[in-house]
Amino acid sequence: MTSTAASPAFGQTPALPAEAPARAAARAASAVPAATFPSGSGLPERLSVAVVLPCFNEEKSIASVIADFRAALPHARLYVFDNGSTDGTRAVAERAGAAVFGEPRRGKGNVVRRMFADVDADVYVMADGDGTYDASAAPMLVRTLIDERVDMVVGTRSGVTDDAGRAGHAFGNRLFNVLYGGMFGFDFSDIFSGYRVMSRRFVKSFPALSAGFEIETEMSVHASQLRIPTLEVSLPYGRRLEGAPSKLKTYRDGFRILRTFLFLLKETSPVTFYGALAGLTALVAIILAAPLVQTYLATGLVPRFPTAILATGLMIIAALLATCGLILDSLAFSRREQKRILYLSMPAVGADARGPEPK
Repeated sequence: MTSTAASPAFGQTPALPAEAPARAAARAASAVPAATFPSGSGLPERLSVAVVLPCFNEEKSIASVIADFRAALPHARLYVFDNGSTDGTRAVAERAGAAVFGEPRRGKGNVVRRMFADVDADVYVMADGDGTYDASAAPMLVRTLIDERVDMVVGTRSGVTDDAGRAGHAFGNRLFNVLYGGMFGFDFSDIFSGYRVMSRRFVKSFPALSAGFEIETEMSVHASQLRIPTLEVSLPYGRRLEGAPSKLKTYRDGFRILRTFLFLLKETSPVTFYGALAGLTALVAIILAAPLVQTYLATGLVPRFPTAILATGLMIIAALLATCGLILDSLAFSRREQKRILYLSMPAVGADARGPEPK
């Protein structure tokens, strides 16, 4: 279930003694009792909300981002996960009052994996630490998640093309969104948005295998594959502060995202991936064999045996690829069932706060 809304104005967890100290500390911090929201806030009481901010060299903006989210969600817990910043990001975030943890493995995907593993909450609000996302929209996104009974609300970036410096990124964004629709379904219009509000059962059922900026793509594929209910809300997208360049490398990250597309297609729909390879291989075999067949029909002779052998071999390879696709598709279906069962094993967000259903 995916739709687009109008844009507004701009319990405790068991201890694991074998864990590393930093990881154990993060779990301990996240195991505090759920926050109680005021009755007039529009949010269910006893709802635990965590704002998680992956950061890398965001010294100039992180303090204002923390302040904005604290003003928007005063009862939420704020976490900053620093990805080995070389500036003062960590110190600034600590002075701003956020709980700060480190992830030494470089890459946004590694940070997101750590955040989702170490933080426990009913609702997760994820945004970047560069100040480009509107923190004041967070309460509305959380209410949308609960009221519409979905598991992820994506804040799509309505002004992503306003900055001339993002022209190449904007073109790539449109191209990859179209490609995503053709490969996985047209469930999202902005698969690269980093502003997402998610339920606990989405977060804890998400494997988070990517290492870099392709993590948002993996999150979108996870939702599309399991038919998880989602919504999109159009939000304004701000400019980065002067002297704080984007961490995205156009060509390097573009190729990594394309590689992720192909990998996820192979894993989620092997019959499509291997079927395409089988079809392409069979087409080459047919093109090579066509003149030989014409000559044979006309003369009864096969003049080019090496070409005939090559065409035959390619057709055998095509049959093998198609067979592999069918077998692996059955395995992928079984894995999809297991993921769905894990997802359904956790209660919906705010389920205990909705009260009895009407008879």
